[in-house]
Amino acid sequence: MRALAEADQPLHALVTRLLGLAEAGLPAMLLPTGDGFVFTRVGTAAEDGSWTLEQRGTSLRYAAITALGVRLLPLDRQRAVLGGHTAEEFTGLLVQQLPSVVNLGDAALVAWAAAETGHPKLADALDRVAALDGSGRPQYTVEAAWVLSALAAARSTVDVEDRLAAARDRLLGARIDGSPLFPHATGPGLNPWYRSHVGCFADQTYPLQALARAHASGDDPEALAAADACAARICALQGEGGQWWWHYDAPRGEVVEGYPVYSVHQHAMAPTALLDLADAGGTDFGAAIRLGLRWMTDVPELGPDGEPLILDELGVTWRKVYRGDPKKAVRAARGLTTRVAPGLKLRPLDRVFRPASVDRECRPYEFGWMLYAWLGGLRG
Repeated sequence: MRALAEADQPLHALVTRLLGLAEAGLPAMLLPTGDGFVFTRVGTAAEDGSWTLEQRGTSLRYAAITALGVRLLPLDRQRAVLGGHTAEEFTGLLVQQLPSVVNLGDAALVAWAAAETGHPKLADALDRVAALDGSGRPQYTVEAAWVLSALAAARSTVDVEDRLAAARDRLLGARIDGSPLFPHATGPGLNPWYRSHVGCFADQTYPLQALARAHASGDDPEALAAADACAARICALQGEGGQWWWHYDAPRGEVVEGYPVYSVHQHAMAPTALLDLADAGGTDFGAAIRLGLRWMTDVPELGPDGEPLILDELGVTWRKVYRGDPKKAVRAARGLTTRVAPGLKLRPLDRVFRPASVDRECRPYEFGWMLYAWLGGLRG
């Protein structure tokens, strides 16, 4: 387990618990065909307190993220999670699906998994990424970051330097007016005008991780500085209870709307990005990681007697705490008002729509990133 988790013994125990839960919960999310994972599991409570978990949908990107995390387990435990396959073998099943894939993010994640598992079809996977990313048009920031992470992981075995430089420049160029934060897309045209300034938490963590990894794989101080600046800002904005907030005003470096707060951000996505940054030679944000992790068992929004988010007996962590506002009204209102009146908070909405609802879903990528965060690392 990565060393930062050991700085606080109760949190080290919590991470150990979560990692065991991930290994126990993932096999139930594997498709019956053994070549992918469901999109989500949805929990419904009966009057007697028992639970029913319903599987819904399928997701190639979630399968690829799961492969990235499971790769870090011993081979016998990889097979236990992946229906008898190692992570490399399972990634091969995902690579076989690439000819029909039309989403850049899905293809990039499969290529990233192929690079990290050492799959012999890595070049084919990267070719599919290039085919989907060849138009020069703007891309969603998260998917652009995954492209860079895939190329950084592949550069020691495949010549990707020109593509990597273009992917790196695209991310760095996406920032608006010198802000350290990233918008939702790398250029205009993908988002409506009234929310073109908004970037979500994922729009911050995946780019900072990708830029840190680009530096670690090939000495890029500018990329590392950009990753460090982004991390410093989201850590400065972190909630007092450890919350990693959801929507940001990217040009101004402020929070637009904090909720929902997602479990995966607390236990996996923030840790993996910030730990990768530290491993690459950037700032150590271990205190913010630990504060965020504590939220998983000490959720201020729910109170000391609130519903637990970790259910070991079900093999799930519930997905998020949210306001329960109809049609995400608070998020929409704040997105619009901060566009036309920066800094306006509409604080009465906080009293009307309190964040006390729990989304009883669990998705496989949440456990994939959890494994990747705490078992991975760029050093050693």
